[in-house]
Amino acid sequence: MANAITLFELNTGARIPSVGLGTWQAEPGLVGAAVAAAVKIGYRHIDCAQIYGNEKEIHWPVRFKKGSVGFNPENFIQPDIPSTWKAMEALYDSGKARAIGVSNFSSKKLGDLLQVARVPPAVNQVECHPSWQQTKLREFCKSKGVHLSGYSPLGSPGTTWLKSDVLKHPILNMVAQKLGKTAAQVALLWGLQKGHSVLPKSTNVERIKENFDVFDWSIPDDLFAKFSEIEQARLLRGDSFVHETFGSYRTVEELWDGEI
Repeated sequence: MANAITLFELNTGARIPSVGLGTWQAEPGLVGAAVAAAVKIGYRHIDCAQIYGNEKEIHWPVRFKKGSVGFNPENFIQPDIPSTWKAMEALYDSGKARAIGVSNFSSKKLGDLLQVARVPPAVNQVECHPSWQQTKLREFCKSKGVHLSGYSPLGSPGTTWLKSDVLKHPILNMVAQKLGKTAAQVALLWGLQKGHSVLPKSTNVERIKENFDVFDWSIPDDLFAKFSEIEQARLLRGDSFVHETFGSYRTVEELWDGEI
């Protein structure tokens, strides 16, 4: 039996559950029941954000005019990440948050923040799955003591506007067949064995249970090595935050500082 990777310790000493429930694209009428089911199953890590439209926080390195709704480029304004982080540090100082972090930060943006942060970010939540393994960012986070948390760890099945074939990859399915597991379970455990937490989204109770069944087995080294052969491509490019006139980013490359 493998050692269960159930928690990761953050740089503040707080611990983060290794498997969480993602809620992106979970419809408002379904997300409450999904969260309730997940808590009963044993989840203690729920990922949500105001921008999802199903919960009353935005976590991209962008800024909108106060009170604006949606991704209208005219609402983009210059972000002030140092001031935003200072406000988050105040939350940490107050004891209202045991750890504070960022999301969708490239190595450069994270490095720039670390230069001015009094309380370093504990987590950087980013897209991460076998088809976008974040090798450069992962190593940078590790060197700075920042935990990487992976959203869309299964790709994004069911998303019509994204080409998401992560779970169909031959290597992933070969490993799943050899181990008698599902492709989704293998994708999740790959993330845990790489050292980051994972946030699979589902509103289906059976899949929520299945996604939590990754704690008493492991991917052997010879099969784990096969993942390095998978061609890499980012799914969520962030085109909505790019505009030729408004905001801070004129190209997708600029948004990700070349990590694309």
